[in-house]
Amino acid sequence: MANTKEVVNGEEVTLEIEPGMDILEVNKQLAQKNMKLLRKHNVKAIDIMGSIGAGKTSLIEKLVQALKQKYSIAVFKGDLTTTIDADRIGRHGVQVLTINTGRECHLDANVVARAVERISLEDIDLLFIENVGNLICPAEFPLGTEKRVVVVSVTEGPYMVIKHPFTFMTADVMVINKKDLAEIMKIDTEQLKKQVKDINPDVKVAVTNALSGEGVEELIKALEL
Repeated sequence: MANTKEVVNGEEVTLEIEPGMDILEVNKQLAQKNMKLLRKHNVKAIDIMGSIGAGKTSLIEKLVQALKQKYSIAVFKGDLTTTIDADRIGRHGVQVLTINTGRECHLDANVVARAVERISLEDIDLLFIENVGNLICPAEFPLGTEKRVVVVSVTEGPYMVIKHPFTFMTADVMVINKKDLAEIMKIDTEQLKKQVKDINPDVKVAVTNALSGEGVEELIKALEL
């Protein structure tokens, strides 16, 4: 018997895996259950993926500030060990649950299901899930959300998209963040847009500066919020 262990707001959560079970298929089935439950309660959930330092938390902060008068919002914050980013988001007056994964490089549908049990779905209508800072592993583990967002920053170089194509194949929205540094980093954001459109023609793209809030309205439109 194998298992994976994560911690939701201080409480350990374990998923037992029988020998021979396909963990990706198990996750897919749990994700479908999550989506069905969230839809039943009219909660729109958004999975936000991206590397460490891409600006995921800063973007969520700006989204919360822009949308908290329109929606009742909760945030699940995935991280290896700390609550630093969760505390940042919590200062904006929304409910935040910390999911510490220890050594695991991504969230999965099981731990999201356990986190959902700790909130009242009747009291929210928008859920942001910030995945662990990683541009590879989260792509294979859908969580049961309506939309998947991938955040990249211009500081990650000109080849981030084409080096990680699978991640962008499953994305609904791509965010190119830190646009204020594009010229300094010699990054052509239009070229990044072309790269992702070649991989996923249906993806929507927003270009942002999460610190100033520039481009956040464009992102809100892309998310249909």
